[in-house]
Amino acid sequence: MEPTPEQSPHHAYPDHWEADVVLRDGGTARIRPITTDDAERLVSFYEQVSDESKYYRFFAPYPRLSDRDVHRFTHHDYVDRVGLAVTIGGEFIGTVRYDRIDDTGRPASAPADEAEVAFLVQDAHQGRGVASALLEHIAAVARERGIRRFAAEVLPANNKMIKVFRDGGYTQRRSFEDGSVHLTLDLEPTEKSLAVQRGREQRAEARSVQRLLAPGSVAVIGTGRTPGGVGRTVLRNLLAAGYTGRTYAVNRAFDEGLATLDGVPAHRSLGEIDEQVDLAVIAVPAHRVPEAVADCGEHGVQGLVVLSAGYAERGAEGRELQRELVRQARSYGMRIIGPNAFGIINTAETVRLNASLAPESPARGRIGLFTQSGAIGIALLSGLHRRGAGLSSFISAGNRADVSGNDFLQYSFEDPDTDVALLYLESLGNPRKFTRLARRTAAVKPVVVVKGARHSGTNPPGHAVPVSRIPDTTVSALMRQAGVIRVDTVTEMVDAGLLLAGQPLPAGPRVAILGNSESLGLLTYDACLAEGLRPRPPIDLTTAASPQDFRDALAEALADGTCDAVIVTAIPWVGENGEAETGDGQVLAEALTKAVAGGSAKPVAVVHVEIGGLAEALAAASSTAAPRPRTVPPAAQPRAATTATTARATTGDTPTAQGAATAPAAPAAPEAATTFEATTGPGAATGPEATPRPGRIPAYPAAERAVRALAEAVKYAQWRRQAAVPGKIPEFLDDTIDEAGAAALIEAQLATAPDPRGRPLSHDEARELLGHYGIDVRPTLPAPDPEAAVAAAARLGYPVALKTTAPHLRHRADLGGVRLDVADEEALRRAYGELTDLLGKPAELLPVVQAMAPRGVDTVVRASIDAAAGAILSFGLAGAPSELLGDTAHRLVPATDRDAAELIRSIRAAPVLFGWRGSAPVDTAALEELLLRLSRLVDDHPEVVSVALEPVVVAPQGLTVLGASVRLAPPPARSDVGPRRLPNY
Repeated sequence: MEPTPEQSPHHAYPDHWEADVVLRDGGTARIRPITTDDAERLVSFYEQVSDESKYYRFFAPYPRLSDRDVHRFTHHDYVDRVGLAVTIGGEFIGTVRYDRIDDTGRPASAPADEAEVAFLVQDAHQGRGVASALLEHIAAVARERGIRRFAAEVLPANNKMIKVFRDGGYTQRRSFEDGSVHLTLDLEPTEKSLAVQRGREQRAEARSVQRLLAPGSVAVIGTGRTPGGVGRTVLRNLLAAGYTGRTYAVNRAFDEGLATLDGVPAHRSLGEIDEQVDLAVIAVPAHRVPEAVADCGEHGVQGLVVLSAGYAERGAEGRELQRELVRQARSYGMRIIGPNAFGIINTAETVRLNASLAPESPARGRIGLFTQSGAIGIALLSGLHRRGAGLSSFISAGNRADVSGNDFLQYSFEDPDTDVALLYLESLGNPRKFTRLARRTAAVKPVVVVKGARHSGTNPPGHAVPVSRIPDTTVSALMRQAGVIRVDTVTEMVDAGLLLAGQPLPAGPRVAILGNSESLGLLTYDACLAEGLRPRPPIDLTTAASPQDFRDALAEALADGTCDAVIVTAIPWVGENGEAETGDGQVLAEALTKAVAGGSAKPVAVVHVEIGGLAEALAAASSTAAPRPRTVPPAAQPRAATTATTARATTGDTPTAQGAATAPAAPAAPEAATTFEATTGPGAATGPEATPRPGRIPAYPAAERAVRALAEAVKYAQWRRQAAVPGKIPEFLDDTIDEAGAAALIEAQLATAPDPRGRPLSHDEARELLGHYGIDVRPTLPAPDPEAAVAAAARLGYPVALKTTAPHLRHRADLGGVRLDVADEEALRRAYGELTDLLGKPAELLPVVQAMAPRGVDTVVRASIDAAAGAILSFGLAGAPSELLGDTAHRLVPATDRDAAELIRSIRAAPVLFGWRGSAPVDTAALEELLLRLSRLVDDHPEVVSVALEPVVVAPQGLTVLGASVRLAPPPARSDVGPRRLPNY
């Protein structure tokens, strides 16, 4: 919205203050500055506010606004006087205003840093979190304009408004004066205010997805008059799944006399339906979608699933149509799944929703699935159906113009019916938010991710999001840091999901292997070693082993305290006549089930090869009961897990109800991983989860697949145990860091940089900046000629190093550009002559002299800012390990002491630091401290967009930073800070 000529020309309309937000009940609204064009909207809004609310706002009866009031409340300079409005459908539902004041409470301008603030929300929208959202946004606006405090006068009876201020998390002071409550809020964000904001964000976004997945009524817009077509297919699938709500078929081309279609009411428009429709599935051509969306918005529809294609996947014109679709839907308070979506599924017994193109609704289970690809969604649904695995929910988001994987994580975090979240992602719209949400969700339930489009460097068509330039290996490391289980293929995702959804988490990497094939046992043993597990020698039951032998051996392994997990391998056994028999798979399944039922809470997986009937028995069993709980071993279980488990205990579900499936499970294909049911052991759970519940034992057609899934579970369980006790940033850093000095230096350097992209610092400037954070860089003196080199050495003291700094020779000791341990002047002159004779003139080589450092291991430490992912801390060994082999580890900033310790231990060459082949271990404690200091620097000063410390020589005692390069630039905009807002893709 543009400013009018009446507004101050030197204070342009601040369009960056506009934002779409999700309210407490899951609906959306628009927050924007109020302009002079809003007079009629303001008057209409005020007329719909109750007398009581008006009294609370003005402290007196105030039935209507005068012309002077309207002018005052719609004319702002966007600096000293600012008004924001919350709109739905273009109409105001709430407003907030601040006026800058001085110490006496009179109107003022800068440098006065206090403002009086007042809110007004329509009674019909009170309780939706409107005022809380307005407070976040008006506080951000005020901070931008140099205001540090809000003052507010509130009547004691206005409890709702007092609660808004009290619950905001800001530091506040309260007093009672002249019959009113006087509140003063410090607007500087605090840990509490940020936690409050993110908690509200989580509940609102989760609720917005929940409204889509559990509607009370559904209308399919674009239902065909004849069988076939997208709309008619969705209607058929809704009915076949047994949807518990009310269903309507809508098509403007229906004959006026048509009353029903496929047994449901048929209408030409939503206006003909007597009740409010909660969810609309739109299956009309793209050019007719705006008309359908408007019809939905005007009749109170809460959410949309847009199956129609023809949007951003078709180029720039389609991308603009997609953006307009999102703007239109949000203006009515609706969220969108799609466009170009495959649909959504919710198998909850109270919902049974299949608003998708999937012909069969999956069985009910405890796996939540989100995919950005319809084709991958089809394959996953089919594969899970074959394997007898059930889902709790499914979202295929298509172009992901609105509802995204982040929203799905918000929903999965608190969904009591989901134990594991599986996500197929092709782009990350907000990577910083994703890692934050994934870390919180992974603390209570596994998150398994497959990332498509990993190496293209671009986003798939239709995904209009910022492109991250960081390598895929870095993305993978950051996901691991957040507790995400990153796998490479959808097959691996399903394999891991089956194990995690049905089995307890292992207490460690020790694996028992037993079975009736020595060869298959050895293959499994080798696979365990390759995945970093610690397998025990396989137990060969021989090919004559009976199901009872399997049961006894498995029960013994589960009771053995020297193993943490068991893999059972099975091939067709040999009968008395020497011929191979396919055996009775049902009998073997029952034997293993009974063994697990009486054993301890350890994960069990089955590797089977061509055992007749086993796959069918496993799939059939898994389709009739819910899984046993997946828990961290009791000694390491994080407290946060009680949130999810307590909620689940209140659902009142029983194994019989959970097993009810709409469609019978298809027989598992021979190549499919399958599952069968068992019950938990006595040590599986405590507290709300103590009651044993059925669980799935996953079975795999290859040892490598079973072992890989188990290895992911082991790593995830270890992360869960560590996450239960978060790392810390040592307090001693505060005593040796000069944050203000560094800030002043950065400000001065950027003031001299005409290039908005910033500037690199010289060696001395970089040394000074790093020195403010306790990072000492060894001095380097230029040596443009032999005499200067001798003078530099005399100043630094022998022995010295002589090295070139030309860009093409920097850090290339292999090219002969470095001379170490130069002991005296004669040796220095000789070395200088050798360098210039071999590599070129001094003006080309840019030689320097540096004092020698103690011998040690050469490493490289870096920090950089990625516009999408944020600040990243990296570590590796200098030279070939990091440059040639890519052996570099990464962590998000800010890093904790645990992050720093893990960073140096997670590279493959880490043994070199700890005494490899008899060498002396180096001072890793000093290295960890350096990492923490650098992390603190880039976290405190986002203008530091790149730092490289190379090499960092780590000796048995201490370390030496020999080289440093720093680049400063205006910090990139961050999408994960500031008030809540939905992204605009």
